[in-house]
Parts: sequence; structure tokens; C-alpha cells
Amino acid sequence: MQLHSGQYAPGFKLPDADMDWFDFDSLRGRQHAVLFFYPKDGTPLCTMEAIDFSDHEEEFKRLGCTILGVSRDDFLCHADFRDKHGLSIRLLSDENGEVCRQYGVCKMLEKDGHKKLCVVRSTFIIDKNGIIRHAFYDVRPRGHAAEVFQLVKDLNKEPGGSGKQTCKSLKTLSSH
Repeated sequence: MQLHSGQYAPGFKLPDADMDWFDFDSLRGRQHAVLFFYPKDGTPLCTMEAIDFSDHEEEFKRLGCTILGVSRDDFLCHADFRDKHGLSIRLLSDENGEVCRQYGVCKMLEKDGHKKLCVVRSTFIIDKNGIIRHAFYDVRPRGHAAEVFQLVKDLNKEPGGSGKQTCKSLKTLSSH
């Protein structure tokens, strides 16, 4: 079940690449969050997306926004991925897929007669109050970080960082 703007973002606790636990609820009332889910460390599109968010992390921080990447890879794989590509963003490990299922980013794919639970590249912009302001599924990584940055910037222009909630698909954004 996919999540949409206006819904409360599910809380969670996951380990990062250093095996430190991150509690999503620690951001509530303090910072906005960009939570992006990606299929696998080291694949070309996932690498492009993670590098793009990492390259702009300081700009997001200036807007009071934390960037978190989530995949089903383990923390060791995340550490290798981070170190190989010089990533600064926090990568969280959801090995059992529980958080991925909570956010509706899982899809069953069948290959060679075997079913496998896969992550659909998705991004959520969540305000300081824990409300999903924008939900994107089937993300195309090229230029995505810039689009997300603009939406976070717009969110900060609103009184208290909250206001009208919208949900747009990337296809809608790219057609304007």
C-alpha cells in the first residue's frame, strides 16, 4: 500500500553503515527529512542518485533537512558503497524489508520462476511534524535531487514549514 501526502510518516529504527542505530522519530519537531529508498548499493542508477544527494547534502542541511537513503543491503555493503563513492549521506539498512513495506516501496518480481521482493526507487519529503508532504514512486534519478531540493526550499517558505500538502508523480513534474 503506497503512502501519500498528508499521511503521517511511519517511524522506524534502522542501523546505518557504521552499525549505529538511527531513530527516525528523533527528527520530529526538529528537521524536515528526505527519505529515499533505492534497490541496491553499487548499481549505476542507485550510485547516481546517492552521489547526487550526497553532493548537495550541505544545501539540504542549510534548509533544516536531513537526507536518508534506505535499501535492503546490510550495513557492511552500505559501508563499502559509501566509502567507494565518497558518500556523506546516511545510508540505512532495512535487511528484512519491514520499513520498505511500511512505506509501500516493495514489489514482488519473478525471474526464472523465482519470486523476489524488490525495492521500487521512491522518495518521501517529510516535514518537521512527521507529515509526508510529497511522495514519489518509480523515481528516475537523473535530476531528482534538484527537484527534491526545490520542493524542500518551497516547504521552508511556508509558515512553520507546513501548509498545503501535495502529491505529484515525477511524470507530472517532468511534463511542466
